Amino acid sequence: MEQSVNLKFLVKLGKTFTEAVAEAKEVYGNECLSRTYVFEWFKRFKEGREMTEDDSRPGRSSTSRTDENIETIASTGSGCNMCFVLDSA
Repeated sequence: MEQSVNLKFLVKLGKTFTEAVAEAKEVYGNECLSRTYVFEWFKRFKEGREMTEDDSRPGRSSTSRTDENIETIASTGSGCNMCFVLDSA
């Protein structure tokens, strides 16, 4: 979210997309959003978007593996005991 806030600021300063990408790479280095994501945020802010949070996405919700989840699955006896066999032919 920090990068989207900074991209919004750069748009308000009148920076071009190319300038915004260069400045983002200078500030964030290897942690910089990809050019595609910078473009998407840049475009949204140019079109007047004010929110800096990602839009919610439809589909499967995220999952997590916690000790509590593992214990719950183990106690129900519905653990997954699948074997995968790769055909070497």
